Amino acid sequence: MEEQVKEFYKMPLIGDLAPSFTATTTQGVINFPKDYEGKWVILFSHPADFTPVCTTEFMTFTRMLDEFKALNTELIGLSVDSLYAHIAWLRRINELEWNGMKNLDVTFPLIEDIKMDVANKFGMIQPGQSSTQAVRAVFVIDPKGVIRTILYYPLSTGRNFDEIKRIIQALQKADKDNVATPADWRPGDDVIVPTAGSCGTAKERMESKDDDTYCLDWFMCFKKEKR
Repeated sequence: MEEQVKEFYKMPLIGDLAPSFTATTTQGVINFPKDYEGKWVILFSHPADFTPVCTTEFMTFTRMLDEFKALNTELIGLSVDSLYAHIAWLRRINELEWNGMKNLDVTFPLIEDIKMDVANKFGMIQPGQSSTQAVRAVFVIDPKGVIRTILYYPLSTGRNFDEIKRIIQALQKADKDNVATPADWRPGDDVIVPTAGSCGTAKERMESKDDDTYCLDWFMCFKKEKR
């Protein structure tokens, strides 16, 4: 009897190009990353259709869809359920009311991944949690197809959607202005300028009279944001 050979995938890391795939979804076939060139993407997985935590998450993502689109960001969902289960579940979501949300049409694609092809490429199947369900993974992917953030939640814990949006805003700010964002940063807050790379630069910064920047020490300088 021939020994069955399993295909193993290395879980992609921050800074890696996101694995490419073609998949059937509730919005038709998508080719990633080709169909999303020039866009930020939130690719997220959920354990199963018709489950309560996942339902609250899909309702929240749908409510926030325009907010993400305003940030040039598209959503792609995934679970290992069938396309028909997806369709039935999304139709049921439209009939539910929770936390002030109702009559929600889920218009972003939800991947059918019964064979777990995409889930395995992204390390979404973790045997310590389940061998047949994806964990609550979130991959933030930039317009060049590079993975910039990875979040994992256990099956029992719903995601923090304000934080997912904040991550997109912080990454876009860092890319645009070549800065870093401090703890609990929100748009409009002061940002951190790159650390001085020489003694001369450190001295100049500490002695600078620039009204737009201030330093707590040579290695920790901030730029004021105009409000």
